[in-house]
Amino acid sequence: MESRITELEIKISFNEDQIDELNKIIYQQQRQIELLAAELRHLRDQVNNGQSVERRNLRDEIPPHY
Repeated sequence: MESRITELEIKISFNEDQIDELNKIIYQQQRQIELLAAELRHLRDQVNNGQSVERRNLRDEIPPHY
């Protein structure tokens, strides 16, 4: 009985560590989503205000290995 309790305590501890790690990842992803949303709003404002967004042709750029 004692070994079963110890085993369950170990599993609970492992699960708590996993939950903490997942919470950190979710927090980082939420911050990234907020930054991307702010950037999208900024770009949308530029387009709506008639500011030119630099367009470039990837065919004109030299690949990095040259």
